[in-house]
Order: sequence, then structure tokens, then C-alpha cells
Amino acid sequence: MTVNGVGNVAQYICFDIGGTSVKYGIVTGKGKVLAKGSFPTIDDSEKIVADMVQVVNDLRNPGPVLGIGVAAPGLIKTDGYMVLGGSIQSFDGFPLGERLHDATGLPVAIENDGNAAVIAEHWIGAARGIDNYVMVVLGTGVGGGIVINGQLYRGAHGLAGEFDWSIIHNVELTAPLEDQSVNQNVAVVDGLVRKYNESNQQVAPNEPEVTDPRTIMALAESGDAIAAPIMASYYQDAAILIINLFAYIDPELILIGGGISADKRFIRELLRHVDEYLTRHESMNEVKDFALGRVKVAQLRNDAGLIGAAYGIKNKLRAASAQTVRKAAL
Repeated sequence: MTVNGVGNVAQYICFDIGGTSVKYGIVTGKGKVLAKGSFPTIDDSEKIVADMVQVVNDLRNPGPVLGIGVAAPGLIKTDGYMVLGGSIQSFDGFPLGERLHDATGLPVAIENDGNAAVIAEHWIGAARGIDNYVMVVLGTGVGGGIVINGQLYRGAHGLAGEFDWSIIHNVELTAPLEDQSVNQNVAVVDGLVRKYNESNQQVAPNEPEVTDPRTIMALAESGDAIAAPIMASYYQDAAILIINLFAYIDPELILIGGGISADKRFIRELLRHVDEYLTRHESMNEVKDFALGRVKVAQLRNDAGLIGAAYGIKNKLRAASAQTVRKAAL
């Protein structure tokens, strides 16, 4: 693990735990990422914690570190207990916050990765000054979050924003229902890349698997018989998810995040599908020019999780400080 560009104004060491890699970096109290790196994700909670602690030990010396912020998949309690670990099954029922605090002595704040990205965009990104918006993060899975009246909406059990669980295909009861979910169809890795490789392996079993979605997009644009229908189905499913969110939540803005959102060709084609399907939907077409929000690319992209994690630990420390002041005044 190597990090370049570390300065002496660091405030927080932050992690963004994804299904394929764990990104980490030093983030200031204003959301500036001073340095970053990554290591591969192995579905072993003990190994992930050991690697995270090693990163903290490597990074805490150049400057003052006030705490650790983490963005992670799954359902997470406010104390950093992982009720569910999402794509990282070894995190199910795992006290990640406690383990990191005990190993480093630093305060720890852990936030769901979709919520962290949403918070980051409201803090210093594309949603500044907007009180009602939704973010969809397209990555290994599909993350997301909802802000209503300027506040992150978590739901009754902390599950709000789990767009990946929703069903967008006709129900086929001979197959697992989750196979027809957003996660298995709109995710970049678990959806697009997986479906292309499974389809291609049927006719070309000796070809290596594709790991870069841009390869699939390029093949589709060239008219490849396998890639073209897979890509068309992906755009359709993603567009349906977006117009459903307009109907369910009525946000002023829907942000599209994740690494693939940086590809202008992808965003252009996705927006074309959204526009087409809104036109085909009679009721939504009637109001789209004056009563529907807009779709926009998230600004912070791959750094959103790190920046949202920094906001989480910053906010936790600020709240703790305010509580100390109140107690002292009594």
C-alpha cells in the first residue's frame, strides 16, 4: 500500500469500502482529498480490519489525525455495528466501528456508502443548495440515498435508498426474485459486466472475461451481436429506475454517481433513454417540462465516498464537542 502527496494539514483518515477494492485517503475538514490509495477487497472481515489499521498507522504520522471516517455497504448502526455487510458477507453482524477504535485509539464514524456519497454531494458537490434530491451510485452494486427537506432520509430501519432491492422486471417465479432486481441488472459489475460475460461464455467459452464496462460499450457501438442487446437492456433498466424515482419521490434532482458516470458517452445514452421513456409515459410526459426534476452527473465521482466519510466523522466530533460544552454549562 502506497500513498503519495501526504501533507501536514490532514484531519481525517477515510475509507470507502467497495466490493472490489477499499479506497482510502486523507481528507481535510473542508472535504479536500490530500492523498489516496487502495487495496483489494477480500471478503474477510479480519483481513479488511488489519489492512485498514495498517493504513491508519502509515498515514497518521505526517499530520494531526482527528478521527476515522468509513463509508461501507450494508445496514449500519450509529455506533458502527454492521448489521448487514451488503456485498461483503463477512461484515454481517460485525462490530467494525468498535474494532477500528480499539485498534487505533481514534474516534470512528461509519456511514452507509450510498448515504456517504449523497452527503458529500450536498456538502461540496453537485447538490449544494438543493434540499430535495436523490443519488444513484452505479458500481459493483447499486447504491443510493435520499435527501428530503435538506435532511438525509434513512427510513424507519435505516434501509431507505436501497434502490438495488427493487424489482424492475416481470416477476418470474421459477428464478430467485432478487435475480430480477435492480442490483442484478443496473449494477455495473454485478449487472452489466456479469450479464455480458455469462452471455459471451455460452458462445465463446475460451475467451477471457471482460472486466471493464467501457469495453462492452465499445463493442455495442460497433454492433457486436452479444454486447449490443446487453447494453441496450442495461440502458433500459437504468432509465426505468430513474423515472420510477421521479414518480416515487418527486426530487428536484437525480444525481448519477459511480465511476461509469465519468464516461460522457454513457451519460449521453442514458439521458437519451430517460427522455424517450418519459415521452412514452403519457402522464409523466404531460408534466415533464414543469413538474419533473432533472438528471445530472454527480460532481465528486470516485471521491464521494471518502468525502462523505470525512463529513460523517467531522459531524460526529462536532456533536460530541457541543454536548461537552452543554454539560459544562450545567
